Amino acid sequence: MADTTAEVSGPATAIEGTRAMRSKDGLQGSLQHRNQQNQKDPEDMNGDSSGKNILEWLSCQSARDNSAESRPFPSADPRGPAESKKEEAQEAGEAESLETDGVRCDSCIEVPRRALKSCLTCQVSYCLEHLRPHLENTRFQKHRLVEPLCNIEGPACEGHGRPLDLYCHQDRCCMCRACADENHQGHQVTPLGEVRKQMEKELRQKEAEVEKVANSAENAIVKLQDNIMSLKRSVADVFNLISGQFSELAAAVMKAHRAMTEALEEDVRKATRQAEGVRLHLEQKSTDLKKIRAQIDKMSRNNNDIDFIQEYLQLKAGSLDFSLPGVYISLTEQLAAVSLVVVESTQELCEKLPSMYKEKLIETHKREKLAIRSTISVIAAEPHPQVREDFLKYGASLTFDPNTAHKFLRLTMENRRVTNSTPWQQSYSDSPERFEHWRQALAVESFYLGRHYFEVEAKGDGAHMGLSYKRINRKSQESNGCITGNDFSWCLQWRSNGFSAWHADVEMPLAASKLVRIGVYVDYDGGQLAFYGVTDSMMLLHQFRAEFLEPLHPAVWLPKKEGAILLLSPKEAPTIEDSPLMSPSSTLSPSTTSPSSLSPSLQSPST
Repeated sequence: MADTTAEVSGPATAIEGTRAMRSKDGLQGSLQHRNQQNQKDPEDMNGDSSGKNILEWLSCQSARDNSAESRPFPSADPRGPAESKKEEAQEAGEAESLETDGVRCDSCIEVPRRALKSCLTCQVSYCLEHLRPHLENTRFQKHRLVEPLCNIEGPACEGHGRPLDLYCHQDRCCMCRACADENHQGHQVTPLGEVRKQMEKELRQKEAEVEKVANSAENAIVKLQDNIMSLKRSVADVFNLISGQFSELAAAVMKAHRAMTEALEEDVRKATRQAEGVRLHLEQKSTDLKKIRAQIDKMSRNNNDIDFIQEYLQLKAGSLDFSLPGVYISLTEQLAAVSLVVVESTQELCEKLPSMYKEKLIETHKREKLAIRSTISVIAAEPHPQVREDFLKYGASLTFDPNTAHKFLRLTMENRRVTNSTPWQQSYSDSPERFEHWRQALAVESFYLGRHYFEVEAKGDGAHMGLSYKRINRKSQESNGCITGNDFSWCLQWRSNGFSAWHADVEMPLAASKLVRIGVYVDYDGGQLAFYGVTDSMMLLHQFRAEFLEPLHPAVWLPKKEGAILLLSPKEAPTIEDSPLMSPSSTLSPSTTSPSSLSPSLQSPST
């Protein structure tokens, strides 16, 4: 029986050896065939060096198998205990090295092995054993094999399927090496790692600049508050002087006293409002700079080169205004003039008393005006924009503030679109800044000093878009809580047959064709707020003239169900036809937007 078993095992062992040799020879032939294809088609080359390495390994293995055929196959493991432990230790060491710096085979579950190739088609890395189907099976011949990639699931070129590992400075885009050879010849091309290092350097410089301006803004707020307190103390001294002088007079003096006090208090309130406006602006500026600083910090921690470059380019493309207004208020000469008027006028009294002080104060204020000195240069000397391209130079990206939106207003599209969702309430948290009665919302951003421009699109009859001070009453049911009913709000209303302009509860119907997209232009220093129909030539609908004392917040009022307003980023605004708020029936045509269709009063600025 033992002899029979030996006779059977011999041929079986020979057959197994022959199969193994054929398997090795087949894998060798597949590699040679794949390399020949790569040489014929450079576009699909997957790395000849690694193919040759595999081929050399197979040759060595085949030689070992041929030499081992002459030896009988033992029935048990020929390795000794020491050799088995040594191989196990080697496998453990290889697995440990893969944890740190190697690319492991995604198909090896129990014992991890180092990958020899990565398939861009499968998005998987393979060791030699699991690579065989790609080399032998014709179904995998069109798969793209490359050197092992750590992040094979990262972004790849849509045209070539290869990793994005280069950056073109001229076209400002990431690309693969095939794209560089085909479409970016002669361009300055740099590996992503080097580009990131350079951008990180610029980012650190930008961060230092932002930090410096943020600190300056915070210091300016402190100085402004101290200056306001000094102003109040100085004014209090003048009030005491006035009271002391008027205490010597009788009933006629009391009448003049009231006139004097009211005039001075009005000036103080005006100066205080201006100072408060600067404070609000500086707080907004400080908040914006902190957001930019947080964004920079987040970008610095982003390990994805593509996301980092895209976010950096977006940050760099944005316009950052690092200028700050002055905060010093000088009232020494004005207060000295007021005191002199009081002392001198008390000598004249009775007959001239009722009107004397007031007339002299008016004359004094014409010469010396209470104001905050600003260090920002006024651009009023520049011509006002005429075409849309000129307006877009002052473009601003805006978002609605969820803390101010009425509970029947739904915010979508990253808080750029607001819709009246009546009768469905939104699950907003309680906030003292939220409108309770009027279905209104304010923007997060505000305008203070300089020129600004933004575009909106509206849907539904009765939508209102305008600007208002932040101090608008959020809880009032009276008309002064609406952007149409107070003297510090200005807005435009969409109507079924055109538009109306509103200010201080006064409606001004406009004889203009119905438009969907409106441009809003603010010249803060020049006291101008204008609404335009957005066309190539920009059609003026209405213009307000006012002296702005506080930051202006874009504001909306949507009184009717399903009414909606979308804030557009001017530099990224879609065409009218592609607008998410545009319906085919309201498409803007040249005939409806020509200046000749407007009344003469609307073709020129209205006051």
